[in-house]
Amino acid sequence: MPSPSQISPLESSTSQAIERFFSLVHTHLQGGTLIKVVLGNYSGPVADLLRVQVRPVTIKEQACLSFVYRHQTKDITKNVPVADGLALLRTQVGQDFRNAHLLTPTEEIQLAFSKKGKATLRFGKAEHHEAVSQEHNRQKQRHLDLARPFLTALGVTDTQQTLIPAMSRKWKQINKFIEVFDRAFVASQLAKASDIHVVDFGSGKGYLTFAIHDYLQNTLGLSAHVTGVELRQDMVELCNSAARRLGLTGLHFDHGDVRDYKAGTIDVMIALHACDIATDYAIHMGIRTGADIIMCSPCCHKQIRPQLLSPHPLRPILQHGVHLGQEAEMLTDGLRALLLDACGYDTQVFEFISLEHTNKNKMILAVKRAHRDPAHTEEVRGQINEIKSFYGIKEQCLESLLQADALLT
Repeated sequence: MPSPSQISPLESSTSQAIERFFSLVHTHLQGGTLIKVVLGNYSGPVADLLRVQVRPVTIKEQACLSFVYRHQTKDITKNVPVADGLALLRTQVGQDFRNAHLLTPTEEIQLAFSKKGKATLRFGKAEHHEAVSQEHNRQKQRHLDLARPFLTALGVTDTQQTLIPAMSRKWKQINKFIEVFDRAFVASQLAKASDIHVVDFGSGKGYLTFAIHDYLQNTLGLSAHVTGVELRQDMVELCNSAARRLGLTGLHFDHGDVRDYKAGTIDVMIALHACDIATDYAIHMGIRTGADIIMCSPCCHKQIRPQLLSPHPLRPILQHGVHLGQEAEMLTDGLRALLLDACGYDTQVFEFISLEHTNKNKMILAVKRAHRDPAHTEEVRGQINEIKSFYGIKEQCLESLLQADALLT
């Protein structure tokens, strides 16, 4: 949205403002300079509809407008001829949506409606760098192909290998996960291996478990043994049944818990959305079994929060519960990263694509170093002790597990 310094309000009657806006839409559409129209501030009858994005596309040599209806948990796309699309747009602007933004390479034009229905047209400089494109299917680098049979078996695609709209976010998550894994794999010692053992704790319906198995076996041509571990027996049976139907070798699902699962050597340890100290047990499992790659997406940070002091000069800030919770999350995952570093892993903490049904999107990614430096380990352990002392932290689960097994020496 244009900043106040860039906006130049053009007050006019409501009908004049609407006609001017649609005249500009038509002009930029005809001139090939319309990037997209975004409808926001929804007040219609659909409970979970957030916004609509409209952009020009060409489908089978016909000019169309593509409407993407963004809901809380799904996207629905409708492609219609330009004339019909403009008519549809007119029925929505000022009715169900009280804001409309027209984006071009040089301008952002906003049509806003007050509570009384008065329309105001505002002009601002473009703050985006998105290029104009009318390709219906813009090419993206994908590490997986939509035609892979497991995607149909899991309900991501239909029988024609077409992405089911409601699964578009899941498809993005799967591809982002494989993209992150691929970068870690290249940086690890596993790039020289021919036989890879992967364990995915909390595998759920198996989207990522099937994906990494497919990527290792079919894309990289490696011998992969992938095990999904899940607490829910019905999910275990569902995934094993799908693997059998597809005739997949080297893929199996077990009923179990990361806290007491018996595992041999693991090359890649995955635990996404592991709640509270379950993440610590998963990381400990990865370190203990010698995993070259550890991928965790933590959820909940309950252990450290009750222990936290509010040291001066942070006391005025940490008196607010939301800040204390954020501090506990940062400290928990920061200490996990430092402990992995002390155990010989190059570690990153970054934002991953949002997981379905949760706003937790942080990932801890650790790749085992070829050699461990005792001096560096000692330095990092000193940093950990300083942080714990500053905040009054008496116990951290992962550290306790590592010390019990003498893995921090």
